[in-house]
Amino acid sequence: FLFWSCTLRPEYYFVLDNTQSPSENFTMALLSSSTTKLATSGLSSKLAAPIRPSGPARAVRVPRATQEASSVTGLVFDPANAVKIELTTVDKTPPSESLGRVAFDPECEAAINEQINVEYNVSYVYHALHCFFDRDNVGLPGFAKFFKAASDEERDHAHLLMSYQNKRGGRVQLKSIVMPEMEFNHPEKGEALFAMELALSLEKLNFQKLRELHEVADKCGDAPMADFVEGDLLADQVNSVKSSAELVSQLRRVGKGLGVYHIDKQLQ
Repeated sequence: FLFWSCTLRPEYYFVLDNTQSPSENFTMALLSSSTTKLATSGLSSKLAAPIRPSGPARAVRVPRATQEASSVTGLVFDPANAVKIELTTVDKTPPSESLGRVAFDPECEAAINEQINVEYNVSYVYHALHCFFDRDNVGLPGFAKFFKAASDEERDHAHLLMSYQNKRGGRVQLKSIVMPEMEFNHPEKGEALFAMELALSLEKLNFQKLRELHEVADKCGDAPMADFVEGDLLADQVNSVKSSAELVSQLRRVGKGLGVYHIDKQLQ
């Protein structure tokens, strides 16, 4: 390469490559000083005379390698002053109240307690169904296992809600649970289909209750609570509705006879 230079603006210099076509001989690049000197690579000093381009050149502008940082005036966040309000709140919090409660609306707290009661009631009905199918005169252990797992799942949801209530600084209030029916015989549908239709209805009802809980969180602008309901509760509820609906369809197809026995085997 032969380099030809001239006095330019500080940010540019020209590079001449006599092996390229004339239209590609020049590029623009960054320069640390305002004046460049002629340089040769592996050539004698007698060749150090300025070399003029033989044709038109195409100049490409290259931005500066570094830009001066914009100066910041003033403080964007002053923790010493901004924390004074919260510090006053913490100081005035009595020992009987939660220290970690922040932006948790009482309506959200009440809605969570209502949903805890819903989950426990549904779990109680499922436990009654488990006990029914576990009898020796009913003899469907697969259905008994299915409803036992369903009862445990609803109770786990209640535990999740109670844990979240405490995490947000709310108070868990356990309400009374209604005593469920204990007999699920049906002369036309049979006990298996009747029980599964009841289970599907409970799952769909619980889904609606969870949606109402989510709506309360949205109305109060509680994004963490809305995310909790969506991720930890509603997703599982959708799957429960789907599985119950499939079993109802299968039981309607097979009737009350031998088909119920085969489905019970699958559930084991």
